[in-house]
Amino acid sequence: MKKTAMMRSKSQLVIPSQSNIALVYRLETAKAVALAKKVAEFLKKQGHQVFTAPKQKVVAGTRTATTKKQLDSLSLVIVLGGDGTYLRAVRLLEGRDVPILGFNMGNLGFLTAHNADSALEVIQDTLSGQMELRPRSMIHTKIKRKGKLRAEFHALNDVVIERGSHSQLINTAIYSDKHLVSEVKADGFIVASPSGSTAYNLAAGGPILHPEAQVLVVTPVAPHSLTSRPLIVPDKNELSFKLDGKTQTAHFIVDGQKVSELNADDTVVLTRSHYDHWMVRHPDHNYFNLLREKLKFGDRT
Repeated sequence: MKKTAMMRSKSQLVIPSQSNIALVYRLETAKAVALAKKVAEFLKKQGHQVFTAPKQKVVAGTRTATTKKQLDSLSLVIVLGGDGTYLRAVRLLEGRDVPILGFNMGNLGFLTAHNADSALEVIQDTLSGQMELRPRSMIHTKIKRKGKLRAEFHALNDVVIERGSHSQLINTAIYSDKHLVSEVKADGFIVASPSGSTAYNLAAGGPILHPEAQVLVVTPVAPHSLTSRPLIVPDKNELSFKLDGKTQTAHFIVDGQKVSELNADDTVVLTRSHYDHWMVRHPDHNYFNLLREKLKFGDRT
């Protein structure tokens, strides 16, 4: 995995000639498959080596990117789908500082901000050096069992602790830099980055965070107390969560994917990741325009 410093400023994107570029498309969608074929042909004509992401049908004329060497060599990932497809591409990179250019072929399309109908034009702008890189913070998670590291993950949007199919609420103690914040009984908890604040966090009543804010938000899901509210903390803080009660169990979810079961012996430790994610955007991209377009933000009609 390539490790990068915490870079926070935008910069111009430069794609070298004869680069390795990967395609991640929305699964089992004929329109996305057709566009992937068109994009692959377009890139190959310009001398680039094109790869198809693993666990997808290989696009004609491309190879599947399965090895660490192939993934390390990528200069760009192009996503054709919705935000779920975009997050699948993020998981594929495993923290590599490879920029992602997303085209919306889903419903909301908050991460995949570009219109699929203009895909070839936007890709040409990208290859011509007319696009910018916009950094987005990520969340690093460690799950420790009795003090020993059991698993770790990186999330772009959010991590969730939830009761799943269990009938009882989960009691959870929340700490910030070892200081007790509160003990809360709820269906679950969402810890969202600024990028993920408009996803599950927003649906659960959490605030919208500007993508350049250096914070995380902790939002309880259906808490059993009127005094439990979303909490915004600096992303330099270390957050810890521990289930209270020997019989307590919960599901642990990273960017929409269940990755583990938790019990009372586990402690979930969250910090800002050492990796920043890089989104490809037009220089005139405006986050507030995106809010108004996608969420009808401030719409009074």
